[in-house]
Amino acid sequence: MKITILDGFGVNPGDVTWEKISQFGEITVYDRTPKEKVVERIADSEIVLLNKINITKEILDSCPKLKYIGVLATGFNVVDVKAAREHGVTVTNIPSYSTDSVAQHVFAFILNFTNLVKEHSDSVHSGDWIKCPDFCYWLSPLTELSGKTLGIYGFGHIGQKVAQIAHAFGMNVLVHVHSEKSFSGSEKTVSTEELFRESDFISLHAPLTDETKNLVNEKILSLMKATAYLINTARGGMVVETDLRKALEEKKIAGYAADVLLSEPMDSASPLYKAPNCVITPHIAWAPRETRLRLLDIAAGNIKAFIDGNPVNVVS
Repeated sequence: MKITILDGFGVNPGDVTWEKISQFGEITVYDRTPKEKVVERIADSEIVLLNKINITKEILDSCPKLKYIGVLATGFNVVDVKAAREHGVTVTNIPSYSTDSVAQHVFAFILNFTNLVKEHSDSVHSGDWIKCPDFCYWLSPLTELSGKTLGIYGFGHIGQKVAQIAHAFGMNVLVHVHSEKSFSGSEKTVSTEELFRESDFISLHAPLTDETKNLVNEKILSLMKATAYLINTARGGMVVETDLRKALEEKKIAGYAADVLLSEPMDSASPLYKAPNCVITPHIAWAPRETRLRLLDIAAGNIKAFIDGNPVNVVS
């Protein structure tokens, strides 16, 4: 069985192995694939693995041997699943592999705002403590998380893990859920408006849908406290970036931290490029080595289940 990986570098830049995938057939790995090369590279493949490569109806039309597409991520919007279904191509994803690492990243952002560790370390290494007449100093007020309110928009696996960590810090937790049937926790459920109005920190954890697209706009930002921070490790498209930059420049909110943008990689014309009080990481919340090894384990399990005739994690 011929297996092609179209954009393997993101999952494996060289610190892990494809061994668990290669056991299923002849494997070819490309670090990156430009769109004009996709058909050429997978025309003879039965199994294709990818992360951010778009698979359109036209590509499927040109690859009749293709039987299986494994998306090496939770989101699968890069594949035209309707066309895949029409072509009899099974599509799977990798659910719930990065819960712990993304929740950890959320609190890395939060603690970055509250404790200013890097800023103070830089100050110390520049000689400020050596010159200081007192035993301590701080560059700006520090914040204790205990007693503060964290608002969580979306309450799937990651949102629930974030809530668990927040409780360990002694925080109050508000959540907005789309279905009461999916929620049985002790956190207080509130409307979107109340979540943004009452929270000291807000963390986004919902998929990008028609309902959540451009959720964070000028109107919703106007509800936030001027001392509140917004965290986005979900999807860039949930935020109207021009509105957010304006809110930061006008100090309508205290800060924004994101691991995702509307356009990735970042463009120099991005409204958030060099925005004030804005912390951005390059889509790495999912990327600890342990998390990527878990992803590859699940990917291998998906392929085996497909070959055995009992596919799992099927999205089409």
